[in-house]
Amino acid sequence: MKKLVITLLFFIAITACGQSPQNTGNNTAQISSDPNIVNVLYFHGKQRCVTCIAVGNVAKATIEKTFTDKTKVRFIEIDTSVKANVKLVEKYKVTWNALIIAKGENFVEITQQAFATAVNNPQSLENLIKVEVNKRL
Repeated sequence: MKKLVITLLFFIAITACGQSPQNTGNNTAQISSDPNIVNVLYFHGKQRCVTCIAVGNVAKATIEKTFTDKTKVRFIEIDTSVKANVKLVEKYKVTWNALIIAKGENFVEITQQAFATAVNNPQSLENLIKVEVNKRL
């Protein structure tokens, strides 16, 4: 039952993402090729809903707050509507929004959990991000 609720929340968030335009700029992602660096990758489109914005905000704040003394962890926001980011979108098979924690070729996608918790239980998402980053340090 819990998985069904999480899945439903995830799909509701995904379908709502086209409702609120946000200015994300024309950023291109700068991911380090250093296999010792953990990259926390937040993929999003040009338009983002409240949940999409919350996922990005929680992920960014978690990295900035928790891993400030570590040069081996980076938060990278990737606008999927920017053509320069196409290779990254293809590499990680992103179809809409995604939160991925990667070190070299080893990565985990935590998108579903992120969208299920970012708004109503951000501490849960923060804890998940910390666990997954620390596994890769």
